[in-house]
Amino acid sequence: MQNKIKVIIIDDEALARQITKNYLSKRDDIEIIAECSNGFDAIKKINELKPDLIFLDIQMPKLTGFEMLELIENPPVIIFTTAYDHFAIKAFEVNAIDYLLKPFSEERFNSALQKAIGQLGDRFKQNSAIENIIKTTDEKIEFLERVVIKDGSKITVIPVEEIKWIEAQDDYVLINCDKGRFLKQKTMKYFETHLNENQFVRVHRSYIINVDFIQHLEQTETESYRLVLKNGKEIPVSKTGLQRLKNTL
Repeated sequence: MQNKIKVIIIDDEALARQITKNYLSKRDDIEIIAECSNGFDAIKKINELKPDLIFLDIQMPKLTGFEMLELIENPPVIIFTTAYDHFAIKAFEVNAIDYLLKPFSEERFNSALQKAIGQLGDRFKQNSAIENIIKTTDEKIEFLERVVIKDGSKITVIPVEEIKWIEAQDDYVLINCDKGRFLKQKTMKYFETHLNENQFVRVHRSYIINVDFIQHLEQTETESYRLVLKNGKEIPVSKTGLQRLKNTL
C-alpha cells in the first residue's frame, strides 16, 4: 500500500485516545489525521477528512458510536474500542472489522489493525473475532435512550421519554413528539424491540404508543378498541395490541 492509512481516533476518554495513539505511533504506514472526544465532532471530521479507518468508542455522552454511524454516509472501516462486550452483536450488524474490549493489549490491538489493513480493499467482510465474542456473550437487547434524526445538516436528538407515538410509513417510521414529526428509516419491529416494553407498546401493526401519553381507552364496536392520547390523537388498537396493552398496564 503506497499511501498511508488515514486514521481518526474517537473516544471521550483522553487516556484511551493516548493509548491508541501510542500503539499507532510505531507504524510508519499509519497517519492519524484527527482525534475526537465526541460523536458530533467526529461526524464533522469524518465528512471533511474522509479517513480510511476509525477507532470508535461506543459509550460516549450526547451521541453514542452507533448513533454517530447512523448519521454518516459511506462510513470508513471501523474498529470498535469499548469496555462492554454486550455491544458485539450490534457491532457485527454495522459491519465492524473488529471489536476491542478495554483494556486491550498491544498484541490484540495489532491483530485488529492488521485485519483492517488487509480488508481495506475488500471492506465489510464477516468478522470472526466479533463472531467469537458473540458466541460467548448472552444476547442482550439494549433499550434506546434517545433517537437521533438527521435532516440535511440538522441533527435532532429526541429522548425516548418525549416520544408520544410512532407510526409506520412504508420503509420509514414517523416519530411524533413535542418537537415535531420526524421520519426515520427504521422498521416498526426495530422500535418494538429496542424500546422499553414497560413504557412503549405496539398496539397496532402501524402504531407504537408511549403509555405515559394515554388519556383513555374506549370500545368503539364489539371487540374493537381505540386509544385516545392526551392531545386528542386517536389510535386504533388491534386484538393483539389490546392484550399487550393489558399486560403492560
